[in-house]
Amino acid sequence: QVQLVESGGGLVQAGGSLRLSCAVSLRTFSSCAMGWFRQAPGKERELVAAISRSGISTYYVDSVKGRFTISRDNAKNTAYLQMNSLKPEDTAGYYCAAKAVVTASYKVYQGPDEYDYWGQGTQVTVSS
Repeated sequence: QVQLVESGGGLVQAGGSLRLSCAVSLRTFSSCAMGWFRQAPGKERELVAAISRSGISTYYVDSVKGRFTISRDNAKNTAYLQMNSLKPEDTAGYYCAAKAVVTASYKVYQGPDEYDYWGQGTQVTVSS
């Protein structure tokens, strides 16, 4: 059974930084495109950032551009989300997701329905 385990969330003051990690128990991790989603109470889940299986292509939602960076380490089967200059509106549960990809090593995926596997989430709270 595939497991995605997020870590690195917590409470931080506005302007601070956190780095989220997503460890994936999948031997073919390098064949997966990855995404980080977030969901705040009463709001829909939204894609924050995505990275292709090759790592060549990335996507960011406008509200985090220039502040967040998605990356991956295929040797460690881990994806990361570096979050800088955090704002109170970044407060949410953050979830990583993986999509098995046979081809298209450059493609990123934006829809939650496109992903095959999900983690349980880690809470990020930014105080003002």
